[in-house]
Amino acid sequence: MINQAIDQMMIANRKHFMIPGEVVASVAEDNKLRHAFLVLTKVRYAKIPVLDNADHFKGLLSLSMITETMLGMDDVSLTSLDTMCVKDVMQTDVHTVEDPYDLENVLHLLVDDAFLPVVQADGTFTGIVTRREVMKGVNYIGHNLDDFYDVTPKTTGSIISR
Repeated sequence: MINQAIDQMMIANRKHFMIPGEVVASVAEDNKLRHAFLVLTKVRYAKIPVLDNADHFKGLLSLSMITETMLGMDDVSLTSLDTMCVKDVMQTDVHTVEDPYDLENVLHLLVDDAFLPVVQADGTFTGIVTRREVMKGVNYIGHNLDDFYDVTPKTTGSIISR
């Protein structure tokens, strides 16, 4: 369980952690891989969300998922870019969090994921919570905790790391 003081400071900044879906690069599950390849190349993100026509979150897509379809034993073929769709290669086993999200759960999941898709109860994509934005919040706490709380050590011993 997160320390109550830290939890309160993190919750106060919760709105800054999520990047709204309207400004997040995404592709549709029915887009051809050629379109997705161009989008991923232009935005320079490792992975982007995949949505259906009703803006429901369906999975994630990376450049490596696309290039894997292009690689043969002896050469590279661009045919798959025009014949396959995003839904044919996207990752579907993705951690998501529901809006409003539980901060402690987000912190646990961001250990392994650079960002988490945020969805509404019906699966509609709302945005992403990034490790970068959460780390900015942790940085804020590290620099401002004593502006809000009197912090004194309980013992003079060292802090044990896990």
